[in-house]
Amino acid sequence: MSRYILPVSVFGTVAGCAVLIKNHVTGGRCPSKATIKGKTVVITGANTGIGKETARELASRGGRIIMGCRDTERCETAAKDIRGTTLNPHVYACHLDLASMKSIREFAERINQEEERVDILINNAGVMRCPGWKTEDGFDMQLGVNHLGHFLLTNLLLEKLKESAPSRVINLASLAHIVGKIDFEDLNWERKKFDTKQAYCQSKLANVLFTRELARRLEGTGVTVNAVHPGVVATELGRHTGLHQSQFSSSVLSPFFSMLVKSPKLGAQPSVFLAVAEEMDGVTGRYYDVMTEKEPAPQALDDEAARQLWEVSSRLVGLEEGGQPSLAKPSADTESKAGLTDPAHTLGQNPEQGIRTVGA
Repeated sequence: MSRYILPVSVFGTVAGCAVLIKNHVTGGRCPSKATIKGKTVVITGANTGIGKETARELASRGGRIIMGCRDTERCETAAKDIRGTTLNPHVYACHLDLASMKSIREFAERINQEEERVDILINNAGVMRCPGWKTEDGFDMQLGVNHLGHFLLTNLLLEKLKESAPSRVINLASLAHIVGKIDFEDLNWERKKFDTKQAYCQSKLANVLFTRELARRLEGTGVTVNAVHPGVVATELGRHTGLHQSQFSSSVLSPFFSMLVKSPKLGAQPSVFLAVAEEMDGVTGRYYDVMTEKEPAPQALDDEAARQLWEVSSRLVGLEEGGQPSLAKPSADTESKAGLTDPAHTLGQNPEQGIRTVGA
């Protein structure tokens, strides 16, 4: 009997440490009990994962929730579930494909026309380490969905956000931004060999730089904007990483990994905190690791890079300076610098397989 004591003790110690680490990294639940009755919240990628649980939590606090998702059927199913569990009838599903500039403009036009206000915009949707797919407009899928799509959407809703001030914008970023690099000469991976990991890290660095520049431009408007890394969360986002594609990873690593990651419900708490917490009033341009403010990577503090990214992004998505839609096509010089090819050459890819609007 004694020969089992040591293995059991070791296993118990490892499991106990894993639980303590998990409790530490999850950050727990949002400490604020604030309600948001009368406020309108727009959340992208809200049909599953972090986005769905964020929508559920904010609906339970009385908000009017608009869920923007690519898969309308799944989105309506999620909205129905949230309405049932929170008893809040004001939860709505709307079509939004962040891999399509046309879809983004149609969604924003609908919001601007039909909604009296937008108090909180949560740019939650994302894709991670997918193959070298292109968006409808010819952008790298990860840059297009994670950064450019949200860049355009936010700009198109800015006037509504300003009219509703004090209002908040929350951008879901990632710790991966620390190894990201913005390649202004080839943003869309047209000239160099595609690296899905680096493409993801570039898009997440773009999220933090966008947050920084947007906060600067919105000073004095009553609209705040912050970025957040939600932690390591069990969602569909990592389906392209290969973690569960081998017998070893599935049988040996997966059990330990599951002890360290948090549920989507806990993964939603950082977004909820930034959306409702009283102590976030007036706080802008910051980066949060879960619910703790941290300084981002040095390259995320580069104001010149943030300004340049804004200008390039504006031209790519067809916005004039100031955020207004432009009818002019991006210049040849802009397309060349960003590594853009004719979208007609990229639509043979299958974006339907590559994009799922889930938490970052």
